[in-house]
Amino acid sequence: MASEAPMVPLLTPHKLGNFNLSHRVVLAPLARQRSYNYVPQPHAILYYSQRTTKGGLLISEATCISPTAIGYANTPGIWTKEQIEAWKPIVDAVHAKGGIFFCQIWHTGRVSNSGFQPNGQAPISSTDKGLSPQIQSNGISVTVHDPPRRLRTDEIPQVINDFRLAARNAVQAGFDGVEIHGAHGYLLDQFMKDQVNDRTDEYGGSLENRCRFPLEVVKAIADEIGAERVGIRLSPFANYNECGDSGPEELGLYMANSLNRYNILYCHMVEPRMKTVWEKAECPHSLAPMRKAFNGTFIVAGGYDREDGNSAVAENRADLVAYGRWFLSNPDLPKRFELGAPLNKYHRETFYTSDPVIGYTDYPFLEDSS
Repeated sequence: MASEAPMVPLLTPHKLGNFNLSHRVVLAPLARQRSYNYVPQPHAILYYSQRTTKGGLLISEATCISPTAIGYANTPGIWTKEQIEAWKPIVDAVHAKGGIFFCQIWHTGRVSNSGFQPNGQAPISSTDKGLSPQIQSNGISVTVHDPPRRLRTDEIPQVINDFRLAARNAVQAGFDGVEIHGAHGYLLDQFMKDQVNDRTDEYGGSLENRCRFPLEVVKAIADEIGAERVGIRLSPFANYNECGDSGPEELGLYMANSLNRYNILYCHMVEPRMKTVWEKAECPHSLAPMRKAFNGTFIVAGGYDREDGNSAVAENRADLVAYGRWFLSNPDLPKRFELGAPLNKYHRETFYTSDPVIGYTDYPFLEDSS
């Protein structure tokens, strides 16, 4: 009698609130910059549906909540009727294949410049401290950021409302829920991290104050669309976009505990080892305290391969594992993990081009590459 194939932890089912996942391999939110004039395009239908499996969870690329949220060219938005309508066939294509689709909603804050902002105004942030020029992913080009304008205390409710409306629009577009982008040095992270937040009002100073705005966003969205449709992504240990914190363990644990008040669906944490955008490093820190503290589904991301992901699930360090570059370059990643098949190499130079095909929907499936 033939022996059974060994169980692959990543390919076991998981109950994600009201959703029944058939496996634990998640498409991470990945900026692709192919949404011309900030409107999702028909070519995204193929991109997302290629990466959809029945019972698989996909998280959309970061999607701007308002005109002030923009920080990069050709990123999608969800604040207009046109954008909502453009998302609908993309979401429908994922649902047609049995996938679960969450929209990551985003405000870049000071990681922008006046050229992206309404009327050429300064980007908004927790601070008026500027960001240094940043070398782009091609290692050559440099992005210059204009100094931001510190949000007034009385303006913060308007930004919270922008997040709330974006969540409502996402549900209207058909998404199953939203992931709040609270990571990687963007607006919410700019409030949480003490390297950036130098405020003296109720949104600055203490850890509780610095986390107030992100948690108010969580509450507003949970009240609007239901906590069972809400997740958040956090990167307490990362210093992307010059946004680090002097006490990342305390920050992550405070957020994990505080999120329980709102009973949201999941918390998506980036590994401490991911200090830079592309490379992982040895790191003595762990997400274990946050995993233990948070009551909902716990998703991890950051440099995982098949072996790492299986270990994380098998050892109960995570419920789900999000994959970025490997899912980008292997649209059938769960199948490759199931078979232990080799992976396509990814081409970093085509990650952020505006081409509707190259580096986007032209990576081969197993049957194409055999």
